[in-house]
Amino acid sequence: MKINIRITTGAKKEMQGENLTIWSFFFLEGFSRYPKLEIVLFAFSLVMYLITLLGNSTLILVTVLESRLQTPMYLFLGNLSFMDICYTSASIPTLLVNLLSSQKTIVFSGCAVQMYLSLAMGSTECVLLAVMAYDRYVAICNSLRYPVIMNRQVCVQMAAVSWVTGCLTALLETTCALQIPLCGNLIDHFTCEILAVLKLACAHSLLMDVIMLVVSVLLLPIPMLLICISYFFILSTILRISSAEGRNKAFSTCGAHLTVVILYYGAALSMYLKPSSSSSQEVDKIISLLYGVLTPMLNPIIYSLRNKEVKDAMKKLFY
Repeated sequence: MKINIRITTGAKKEMQGENLTIWSFFFLEGFSRYPKLEIVLFAFSLVMYLITLLGNSTLILVTVLESRLQTPMYLFLGNLSFMDICYTSASIPTLLVNLLSSQKTIVFSGCAVQMYLSLAMGSTECVLLAVMAYDRYVAICNSLRYPVIMNRQVCVQMAAVSWVTGCLTALLETTCALQIPLCGNLIDHFTCEILAVLKLACAHSLLMDVIMLVVSVLLLPIPMLLICISYFFILSTILRISSAEGRNKAFSTCGAHLTVVILYYGAALSMYLKPSSSSSQEVDKIISLLYGVLTPMLNPIIYSLRNKEVKDAMKKLFY
């Protein structure tokens, strides 16, 4: 097995009769080709990151302290906010430092942690969004049985399944990716994104391709299909509601979640389920930045602006 750690630049080590370069750090290309743009991106990323931390932390605090929000929907929403904080914190601080630094480097262990956390939080969110769609389906299509079906024990178990699924698949991907021999340590990205790291591989890995394909299918199209099925039944039920007020109330409970799903899956699908030559690496970086900063920032705004219960709870908490 080859270990991708570099002890000294250009150092080589004999292992099982083969020359092996062992990297201890990586250079992150980031947006260094556009030095005048880096200051703008720094300001944009910093503001978005601070809003993400403030918005998601506030949402978690409100759902914990307000007794009226101790429901399944807000339990899942609290998990979503915590994921967004972890996801952005895995990569944005490094990006902010590197945007102002001439030496845009990251040590091997930091790259491994960054890759794992990004994959784990992103994968967990894919499953959680499907769980939240099911919660909305039960709330609207089986409203009388909702407290029985979505009791607290079931909700905790569903949230736990989301976390375990995301963390285990991320561990599998990260472990396999870090065992592939790399022929360089210049990552053409602003973070240790797995696809950008794999472009440094010295040889094609069929096993890695299979793992990436299986995980991508499990965590993108399948949850998205479940979400679409849930909303098909939700829409069918809403259209059968006779009063306009009842239809509007039902739509309002799903609107925020559906908006987040469109934003999240739109960015994720454009990154992971497209031909590798369909866009330049620079476009991929912009998409990753929007995916990693803008979406987590918008989530608490979308849920608070479209949800009267959250707005009332915030007013009660801060005023």
